[in-house]
Amino acid sequence: MTDPSIYNVLYIDLTEGKHEVQERRDLFEKYLGGAGVAVKLLEEECPKGVDPLSPENPIIFTVGPLTGLFPLASKTVAMFKSPLTRNFGESHAGGRSAAAIRFAGYGAIVIRGASRNPVYISIVNDKVKIKDATTLWGMRSSYAVGRVLREVEPGAGKRTIMRIGMAGENLVRYANVVVESYRHFGRLGLGAVFGSKKLKAIVIVGTRSVKIDDVKAYTKVYEEIYKEVTETGVMSKYHVLGTSENVLPLNMLGALPTRNLMQARFELAENISGETLAEKYLAKKIACTHCPIGCIHLASLRIAFAPGHEYETLIIPYDYEPIYALGSMLGIGSAGDVLRLIEKIEGLGLDAISTGVVMAWATEAYQRGLITERETMRLRPNWGEDVEVYIRMAERIARRANEFYSALADGVEAAASKYGGLDFALTCGGNEIPGYHTGPAALVGFITGPRNSHLDSAGYSIDQKALVKPMSDEEMIKQLVEEERVRNVLTSLVICLFARGIYKLDRVSRALETLGIRRSLEELMQLGAEIQRAKASFKAREGFNPYNVRIAKRFFETPTPQGRLTEERIMRMISMYIDAADLKDIYRA
Repeated sequence: MTDPSIYNVLYIDLTEGKHEVQERRDLFEKYLGGAGVAVKLLEEECPKGVDPLSPENPIIFTVGPLTGLFPLASKTVAMFKSPLTRNFGESHAGGRSAAAIRFAGYGAIVIRGASRNPVYISIVNDKVKIKDATTLWGMRSSYAVGRVLREVEPGAGKRTIMRIGMAGENLVRYANVVVESYRHFGRLGLGAVFGSKKLKAIVIVGTRSVKIDDVKAYTKVYEEIYKEVTETGVMSKYHVLGTSENVLPLNMLGALPTRNLMQARFELAENISGETLAEKYLAKKIACTHCPIGCIHLASLRIAFAPGHEYETLIIPYDYEPIYALGSMLGIGSAGDVLRLIEKIEGLGLDAISTGVVMAWATEAYQRGLITERETMRLRPNWGEDVEVYIRMAERIARRANEFYSALADGVEAAASKYGGLDFALTCGGNEIPGYHTGPAALVGFITGPRNSHLDSAGYSIDQKALVKPMSDEEMIKQLVEEERVRNVLTSLVICLFARGIYKLDRVSRALETLGIRRSLEELMQLGAEIQRAKASFKAREGFNPYNVRIAKRFFETPTPQGRLTEERIMRMISMYIDAADLKDIYRA
């Protein structure tokens, strides 16, 4: 390996107020970095059966050997035990986070213990300080926390600022961590783990450089990748409309979850589509560090302070998933209203997908009489009619305003277990569903993927291919397993998965070789399989078993583009997945 700084792991103990750096060449030489190294550190640091909100639950950040050197190796992997699912927690974010960690001289950061009082961590290269955050604790908006830290911490342009909002402080089990102002460690509750440690924020400044021995070989591969990224159409979708481009095609297919998946088509989809947002609200596009694409779409929204008063202008990031969860799932057909809800929820530090699914369940539960205005504190949620109701619900979730909102703060599974309505509580493995009702591959992927989401094996894509060229259930499972393994390789190099069409494994192998790391295609696929087993082993260790997962009846009531699914078929495919992934010794029927 050309530059050995990637082997450095910074350990920070919040209980003791100490830190140290250890060289972990053993981990990085075997598992490369990112997800591969993180899952091994999680095995080392997280005791079996530990409470996710206890000091024993670690927070682990990792980057990879391509970070800072190749385009789109721009993500940071976070791992922890999830407070939402109570098993494996993994989340990725971009912004400046990966470059800052790498240029500060680390391949990984491990945070242990918990502080007695609110603190934030300041890392400026090899200078690590734990600072008082009493004045930041309790601020209503995570955006305000960022503005304060930008004033008091050094390193403008070369730093990342991660922080939590009110939801993280109040241990909402799907609270997120805001990175810069427009990226997030979302899903599975990393923000609640921050809150449990009284950790308000982390600021990392990196000003080093990374050495390369064979500049000629490196430049050749770099230019090959860069030209394909910028001069072909492979990545253009992400720049032109971004992921919000998915709204209309999924709606046309009948795969856009609407009103808590009572329907899969939304009659107002056009109003909240990427095309409408681009035409009426798009202000600018920005990119993560070391990415030439610029897929982060920012909307400009003017809101009057009060009738007859002046306006404030909000700059709001938007993607497909928040639009689905806070738009069609709630029956909201106004782009302006969806943007207002996104801005409020992300300011509170809530995960947008989980919050949308939680409020969709609450709306249906209210209409069915399972809950009343007594529980909602006199709010009357009704599909799409009044966005102010949903804004106030989100605020009450973030501060756990009463017993009902505290149940919502623990997730749909917890709320429905207490108040009823499990048949329409849309989780898989305890995680609220993403926005793809495309068919069997998507649902099996939600259940079997380590994160219980669409991110691990892209079943939604396999379902859409099957609409063009029909395939057997066996072929779908084969593709799910292979895709998951390839993604494990890419996320060990922290490559943005939007670039998975460019970073084919033969190109990955050549890029690594320029840094003195030699891995054949077979060795890379073997690594992907080994990481797959490591993640499954952690989940099983903490009590997860896909054979026992609850599948809401709603998934089988609303037809997909491939017709109505049956529980028998899905359970059969789950068994096929466990066989094909060679996980039979981990998950037993």
